[in-house]
Formats: sequence, structure tokens, C-alpha cells
Amino acid sequence: YLGLYDAWSSCRPEEEGIVVAYTSIYGHTKEAALLLAERLRMKGAKVVVYDLARCDMAAAVADAFRYSKLVLATTTYNGDVFPFMKEFIHHLTERNYQNRMVGFIENGSWAAVAAKTMQKMLEGSKNLVIAEPIVTVQSALSATSRGQIDALAHTLCP
Repeated sequence: YLGLYDAWSSCRPEEEGIVVAYTSIYGHTKEAALLLAERLRMKGAKVVVYDLARCDMAAAVADAFRYSKLVLATTTYNGDVFPFMKEFIHHLTERNYQNRMVGFIENGSWAAVAAKTMQKMLEGSKNLVIAEPIVTVQSALSATSRGQIDALAHTLCP
């Protein structure tokens, strides 16, 4: 118990693992998130995936704090991010989310701004390492975005 209390009080992860949290409108962002999760599992990583529009938000938030890495995947929605993703990030920041590696997958047909928006929402969080590359899906997965997903998987799980 003392070890857990020490981790919680210092905002350190309880264990190594990766949470992939996504929102998807037409299924393409979901496909990208699941492809990343598959690549990470193939590398031996412990991965938990949440569809933020359908899951227990409290469980997703708890796992984001439990594990050492987080990937946020969402669509650009009215020049912003999808509302469930916005709510999820709000839950993280109001609880002082910090000391983690965070990766981003954004989807947008012509003006993808989701990654920039999510980064801005997390600005007040301390000691976040942004995993490169930031994956950009333009509507559906392409050879380019699949390559970016492979590169992100390598960054998250070398």
C-alpha cells in the first residue's frame, strides 16, 4: 500500500502500459487506434483501449493514471475535438495529469487541428513527453498514416 500511495502522491504511473483512448465518427479513427494497439501488443506492450463515446469514462481516467503512456486519438470536429475526447482530457487535467508520455492521432479531411487542440488542452500538465510522430489520418488510413502509426508504435515501445 505504501508503494501505491507513494506513486499516487507523486503523480507517477503505477505500472508500465499504454492506454489508447479514442473517439470516432465514421470508424476510421477507431481503425487507426486499433491498428496502433495491435502493433503495440505485437511488441509486447500491455495495452488497454477505450472508445470514449461508449465506455465507462471513470475507468478510462483511472487507467490513464495507472499506466505510463497514453495515446489520444480523435477527429477534428467543428474546428475542435470530439466532445467525449474534450471531456476525457478535462477529467485528466482537473486531476493534475502529469509525468507521462502522450501520443496523438488526429483525423481530419482538410483542416486537421485535433492534435494541436489536444496539446493545448494539456499545456498545464507537467512533465509530459510528446511521442513523435503525431499521426495524421486524412479521412481514412493510407500508406502514409499506417507508416506514421508504425513509427509511433516504435517510439512508445522501442
